[in-house]
Amino acid sequence: MGTTIRPELSEKNPYWLEKHRYYELKHFCLQYPIWRKAYSSLDSLATRPADLAMSVVTNTLSDPTAKCAIAKAFYSERINMVKRVAEKTDPVLADYILNAIVEGWSYDILKARLEIPCCKDTYYELYRRFFWLLSKERK
Repeated sequence: MGTTIRPELSEKNPYWLEKHRYYELKHFCLQYPIWRKAYSSLDSLATRPADLAMSVVTNTLSDPTAKCAIAKAFYSERINMVKRVAEKTDPVLADYILNAIVEGWSYDILKARLEIPCCKDTYYELYRRFFWLLSKERK
């Protein structure tokens, strides 16, 4: 039987987050592949891919290049925040944590596909720490 991460930990846990805050952060991270796709598909000529909805508020700028730059900054900021927090969580396991968080992978998948070099308890402790640090970062 696999370990299931419960949305709410004991309040005595050092990485405790309120259940809905955890879900908010988790869904924030699950948008990571969308941000990367949007960032890479934007070019300096401000052509917007038809399949990506731009959720960037740009007021009433009529300069398409400026709109593109603002959108790229928007996506870049979020991508870098998630990467930075993963690195802060654990520099050695940052890539594994990032894969798990943005793809929704469990420890078992990480072990089978990427041979993560730590035990399940260590991984889930770092998983919780990631969301706790992200919560502090996103205040």
